Amino acid sequence: MKQPRLRFAVKGLTVGIVVGIVVSSFRWLIEHGLDWALHWYQHFTWPTALGLLGLNLLIGILIAQLLKQEPDIAGSGIPQVEGQLQGELDLSWWSILWRKFVGGILALSAGLFLGREGPSIQLGAAVGQGLSEWQHDRGSDRRIMIASGAAAGLAAAFNAPIAGSLFVLEEIYHNFSPLVWLSSLASAIGANFISLYIFGERPVLHLVYPKALPIDAYWHLLLLGVALGLLGKVYQWVLLRLPDWYALTHIPRRYQGLIPLVAVIPIGFLTPQLLGGGNQLIIQLGQQMPSVLTLLGIFAIRFVFSMVSYGSGLPGGIFLPILSLGAIIGAIYAQSMVGLHLLPAMYAVNFVIFAMAGYFAAIGKAPFTAILLVTEMVGNLKLLMPLAVVALIAYLVLDGLHGDPIYEALLAKLVHQPARGEMGQMARIEVPIFAGSALEEQQVRDIAWPKSALLIGIIQGEKEVLPHGDSVLQAGQTLVVLTAPLDRQRVRRQIRQLATVTKTPGISRNH
Repeated sequence: MKQPRLRFAVKGLTVGIVVGIVVSSFRWLIEHGLDWALHWYQHFTWPTALGLLGLNLLIGILIAQLLKQEPDIAGSGIPQVEGQLQGELDLSWWSILWRKFVGGILALSAGLFLGREGPSIQLGAAVGQGLSEWQHDRGSDRRIMIASGAAAGLAAAFNAPIAGSLFVLEEIYHNFSPLVWLSSLASAIGANFISLYIFGERPVLHLVYPKALPIDAYWHLLLLGVALGLLGKVYQWVLLRLPDWYALTHIPRRYQGLIPLVAVIPIGFLTPQLLGGGNQLIIQLGQQMPSVLTLLGIFAIRFVFSMVSYGSGLPGGIFLPILSLGAIIGAIYAQSMVGLHLLPAMYAVNFVIFAMAGYFAAIGKAPFTAILLVTEMVGNLKLLMPLAVVALIAYLVLDGLHGDPIYEALLAKLVHQPARGEMGQMARIEVPIFAGSALEEQQVRDIAWPKSALLIGIIQGEKEVLPHGDSVLQAGQTLVVLTAPLDRQRVRRQIRQLATVTKTPGISRNH
């Protein structure tokens, strides 16, 4: 019989290879569809404009039908995957898989300011769920396969296997158990192998900078980090209010995608180079840096229309649009400092790279993922120190402004109804214990557990043990709790609070 670690590595690798095929096909079709759209946008005639208008209206109607049949393909899909892993949502993998595939291709090929990474993660999670059901997996085994598929989806979308694995651990699953990271890493490597075979080994955002930023210029990183944190809070505030603003149009939710699909047409004819998720724009910034005034105009267009695109509920992500906005902010900062003679022009490209990591670290509150993702996408390990400085400062600024991780915040808005959860009459919750938390070194009997919560297991590494009153909790363990489905969100929030807050002299009872 295979050892558990080898078994999960093999299962993860299998998931990754299948996800690599699915997501690489998705990515290839989007790139060629967008190239076709750009060809027509670069040759304006009135018949062409009317033809594109009719085509985009048809795309909007087709996507509306897909959304009517499967509402959970809306948006990036990352909040849905996170909710599924937390037991908040119970999704149909096949319904998600083919409808997200078709809907994502239609929306992203039209040139909307949306990213492929969110749909790729949801497609990967659906493949992982499908393979786990085929193998009759249940409970944590099933969730691990879903998480592995999600990691593979991001790896194939960006050729970033390490960041794909870490994003699932840091932002989606919130569980660093050996089996989770092992299967996620194996899955991400398998998917990335397929992606590299199809698209080549060149990094997705290959930016060349002439020289590393000297230590005596690191004060710029502090200022840039603060700016990114503040602008990250603005981004979150606007994004989370978009559904309410769209509701003012009184257009049925599934047809709201018609608004950006029509609005993109004049943008496409006037500035076709701005269309899409933004990866080509980032590469162009590395090759030729526009003036500050031009950059401000590009930022305004990209910010507003990325919000209009995502807020409509069309299948598409915010991951790549966030990176592109961060790159523009970095370019604005660098060009401003060059104009003030406070920064040599040779370092402008460096700040494009730094700001991508900082902006995503702030908005997603996932600094490790941001650092590694940008490192893998750019293809240069020499930038780790300045990336870490900017990401840390931006993260701390947004945290000081009480910003939540954007995908958790989107999930909270998505799951406002009673939980559509797992099987059985009780809902299962898993919460990791972090170092320095109020639960560390406490006996189970001394903790004031939330009402309707029942601790049924403690996961340490690969083993799950039954707790008793004398059990002493330690950092790195994961609590397994049962509660009533209607109390799931309250209980999860209260236990997570205990598991993350710093130790205090006593633990007050949560009611």
